[in-house]
Amino acid sequence: MRTRLWVVAVLATTVIALASASAQTGPIRIGFLAPLTGGAAQVGRDMVNGFDMYLEEAGHQLAGRKTEVIVEDTAGNPATAITKFRKLVESDRVHMVIGEAFAHIGYALAPKADEYRMPTIFPVIAADDLTQRKPSRWVVRLGWASSQPSHPFGEYAAKTLGYKRVAVFGTDYAFGYEVVGGFQKTFEEGGGQVIQKLWAPLGTTDLAPYLTQIKRDADAAFVIVVAASALRFPAHYQDAGLRGRVPVIGGAVITDESILPSFGDEALGIITPLMYSAALDTPANRRFVGEYRKRYGKVPSYFSETCYTSGRFINEAARAVGGSVEDREKFLAAFRKVEIPDAPRGPVKLDAWGNPIQNIYVRKVERKNGELQNTVIHTFPAVSQFWTYKPEEFLKQPVYSRDYPPCRHC
Repeated sequence: MRTRLWVVAVLATTVIALASASAQTGPIRIGFLAPLTGGAAQVGRDMVNGFDMYLEEAGHQLAGRKTEVIVEDTAGNPATAITKFRKLVESDRVHMVIGEAFAHIGYALAPKADEYRMPTIFPVIAADDLTQRKPSRWVVRLGWASSQPSHPFGEYAAKTLGYKRVAVFGTDYAFGYEVVGGFQKTFEEGGGQVIQKLWAPLGTTDLAPYLTQIKRDADAAFVIVVAASALRFPAHYQDAGLRGRVPVIGGAVITDESILPSFGDEALGIITPLMYSAALDTPANRRFVGEYRKRYGKVPSYFSETCYTSGRFINEAARAVGGSVEDREKFLAAFRKVEIPDAPRGPVKLDAWGNPIQNIYVRKVERKNGELQNTVIHTFPAVSQFWTYKPEEFLKQPVYSRDYPPCRHC
């Protein structure tokens, strides 16, 4: 009787082991969300291109396992993104979800990641609180927190550029508030004053009514507009008679490489901060830009770089767990420990909240070899989302919003 029980136990253990091995020899399935239609369609294409490029270089294998990617178009709509997320998890049985672009969609998807206990990687979504006051156990970010580049840049604008009075023009939603908030905090701590705030609804295409209100006695205009507004901004700014009169600084997306080729001289001189520039002169980035240009006929945007680097993070984490991405907790724990010293953007690792610590570059739009580029003019190394503040003290303040910090000098 004891012998029979022992044999049954051994057989059961063998069956379970074989089933587990069989599962791990199947493909790794990755769900990819991107806005492939609508005003942010170019952003979505750049995201997919960056991720595809990494997988092609890796032979469509991660940790030695064949990898399949299921791409879904969210059209930049939160309800659609949630529906597609659910479909990827329940119907496609993916092992992880990566992608999306908009801050408000990130806030909508994070609770779903927790509900499904699904490793979810945001290579682009920058909403501050996703890795600050409302961190999700199942969400990590590989791009940047909205206010992260703005913190060093506010100080730079006050102390290096020497601006004292700045007017703000931004898109009226969470991302715009957070980009402006980070800038305003450190700019005013550095002795500057934000003297005006103007907000345009998401999707605004006629910028003239807002630009005519910008105070002409400002030292500079800090601008953060997105999607269709960003495409039109430089020309509309010039048409309003502001170019050459009020210099433009602002959030990086207003001159991102996804839209920069569509501009002319009206974009020259705009200064922005970000953790990436296609003009970054390092061996890793020169190789990345060269290969990307061969494949897609254009330079990569930061949307491309973050998705490319996300692919490498996934591969490193999958290798660390022997390819067992089915063990979601183990895989995500390994993911959080990955450090890459030679990403195209430079060295990158995650902090305890799941947000990258990375260089922030101050970039200026210049023309070189007939093309516009974001020339790097200053580097802030190893910047945390908390800048120089103690995290526990920083997190006591409200998330940056339309009314915080208050505009005391308006």
